[in-house]
Amino acid sequence: MSNTKAIVFDLYGTLYDVHSVVQQCDAVYPGQGSHISTMWRQKQLEYTWLRSLMGQYVSFEQATRDALVYTCRHLNLKLDQAACARLCDAYLKLTPYPEVPATLQQLNGLGLPLAILSNGSVFSIDSVVKNSGLQKHFAHLISVERVGVFKPDPRVYALASQALGLLPQQILFVSSNAWDASGARHFGFTVCWVNRHNNTFEELGAAPHAIVNGLDGLPELISAAKEGAD
Repeated sequence: MSNTKAIVFDLYGTLYDVHSVVQQCDAVYPGQGSHISTMWRQKQLEYTWLRSLMGQYVSFEQATRDALVYTCRHLNLKLDQAACARLCDAYLKLTPYPEVPATLQQLNGLGLPLAILSNGSVFSIDSVVKNSGLQKHFAHLISVERVGVFKPDPRVYALASQALGLLPQQILFVSSNAWDASGARHFGFTVCWVNRHNNTFEELGAAPHAIVNGLDGLPELISAAKEGAD
């Protein structure tokens, strides 16, 4: 980690809480918000993986909408156009985790460029970051749209190296999604897994270089690595 020249973050579930949509889900379907959010997110992920395997790329917004339609059908909930638009719009206004703004400010102070590499479209990434007021912290917002496939395809991770002009091992990749962290490690990034909920890491033949319980543990981790190298 002492060789780190830039930090690249996953967006959904790492910087931003995907389950901040629960309130909007509850407003449309009282008492069902948590259940909807959990299934919706799982289907959203599954659809990105399946679309990649099938070679049938669609935008992240479309995958998100499709996952919502499935979820409501599965739960026997009527989903009209207005409700669908309202809930999908909530994914453009996700709430950052509480420690994120201060942590990004600290990392900026270390002089390392920060970037986001996300399954989101250019539009969705830009919307989420701007709606939270955090755009000033990032040098690059990188979307999978450029390659038309979703993570953990290695072509996606290559986008970060290209945008930053760095070798994979010079990039610290940070994700709370274990499958994403595994894909990034296989690609060659230095990887930090954010394990907020005491989960078990995936058995995919690649372990993270470091684990933190929240993003606020990242500045100290990087500073300690650099001090140890001096």
